[in-house]
Amino acid sequence: MKKITSYKISILSGVLALGTLVSCNKLTENPNSIIVSSQFYKTTSDAVSAVNAVYSTLNSDPAADFPLYGRQLNLLVENASDNQVYSPSNTNPDVRALGTETYISSNSRVQKVWQQLYYGINRANIAIDNIPAIQMDTALRARLVRESKFVRALLYFDLVRLYGAVPLVLHNPNSIDINNLLVGRTPVDSVYTQVITDLKSATSLPKSYSGADIGRATGGAAHTLLAKVYLTQQDWTDALTELKTVINGGYGYSLFPNYYDAFQKATKNGVEHIFSVQFETNLGAANSTQFLSESFTSFNTGTFPIDIPADSSVYKLFSAADKRRAVTFYSSVYNAATGQTVVFNNSYAPYFNKFVDYSLSPLSIQVQSGINYPVLRYADVLLMYAEAQNEINGAPTSDGYNAINQVRQRAGIPNLTAGLGQSDFRDSVFLERRKEFIQEGHRWFDLVRQGGTVLVDALHKLPAKSAASAKNNLFPIPLVEVQLDPKLNQNPGY
Repeated sequence: MKKITSYKISILSGVLALGTLVSCNKLTENPNSIIVSSQFYKTTSDAVSAVNAVYSTLNSDPAADFPLYGRQLNLLVENASDNQVYSPSNTNPDVRALGTETYISSNSRVQKVWQQLYYGINRANIAIDNIPAIQMDTALRARLVRESKFVRALLYFDLVRLYGAVPLVLHNPNSIDINNLLVGRTPVDSVYTQVITDLKSATSLPKSYSGADIGRATGGAAHTLLAKVYLTQQDWTDALTELKTVINGGYGYSLFPNYYDAFQKATKNGVEHIFSVQFETNLGAANSTQFLSESFTSFNTGTFPIDIPADSSVYKLFSAADKRRAVTFYSSVYNAATGQTVVFNNSYAPYFNKFVDYSLSPLSIQVQSGINYPVLRYADVLLMYAEAQNEINGAPTSDGYNAINQVRQRAGIPNLTAGLGQSDFRDSVFLERRKEFIQEGHRWFDLVRQGGTVLVDALHKLPAKSAASAKNNLFPIPLVEVQLDPKLNQNPGY
């Protein structure tokens, strides 16, 4: 989706245009070098550019840091799960703290994710507020607003799961009065209500796109994310309704026959991809394969990757017959520049492999990769469907078995057979989710949403994560935000 990944705009508040010029009464010219919001939102092109700017917050960062999706968010939810820890070569204390559950409120990565999420929300708010007043094709205008609502819902869904009650801001501030900019925490239920409202609106988006618009949010993506929201709230009935709509609604989704194709540039935006963050080679975004860029910087010395499995138990989850194992992990890489195969010696387990773009030459420039980052895949729909059926009926159903077994069949492992009780089937679903979605930002959320001591119990199985406690079911509100806004209070334990 070239338009989305390559086009960025900057919206400046009209108040900045005046600055200190009011002190010079002889200067009557209007400033010509700044485009204020009242000047910008006039044409169809302006509207499209505004929404492209909303999407761009998912795959880029104005501070030239890691992108939100593909790296920054995963630093929190994968490192803080039982899937992975930091690389032994990583000297960043904040990243290491995420891997050992010793992070605190001043952690720079916890702060960065908060800021990037709200940065995207602000751009979505601007688009939602301003596009309706533009004189343009009414169908396109409605579509662009709904796309912005989808992204806003996605970002608030991330926020409320990561931090709990968070400030719910739905409009771009029109004042620089500090008192108007300070916002307290909105109750979790109210945040979810807004997420659901935005997603219900977004379900009216098109089923598909063509040409340069491929990759934009669709109605199927909205139904799928809405199902995930309901599932997180344990509203099994509404979740199942949304999932049936995705499965039976004529969207054309299915599993790739080959698991490998879900993570390749040549097959991106394919039949399994419901919504992906878009990346294109050499467009300047630090991209989704940033995970592994360090591992290729010194081929002949076997440099460690940034992120590695928490311990060998993660690799051992996969049987030798499981086709996902070879896609998820690697222990050696062929270096075309030297004609040599480099073996990476790691006492933990083979390294994560899922997002390596092998089409690049040299292979070391992974930050320029065009591999997309999958946010919603059809495999997720099938596993959520199996879970919802089990919870509603108090035991797995034939439909639930069929759903999970579609994922297992693609992986090349035996079907689950009838006779499991509700608890055992639930465990099977979460195990399948873990193996299917490693490095895709699901695991920490899946552990937390089960409630009770599930997260802590899982983390305590790993010596590196012995410091985990109940407080880790939420991340801390970033210290700098609490210091700047007296209306914000900190999460318990931080």
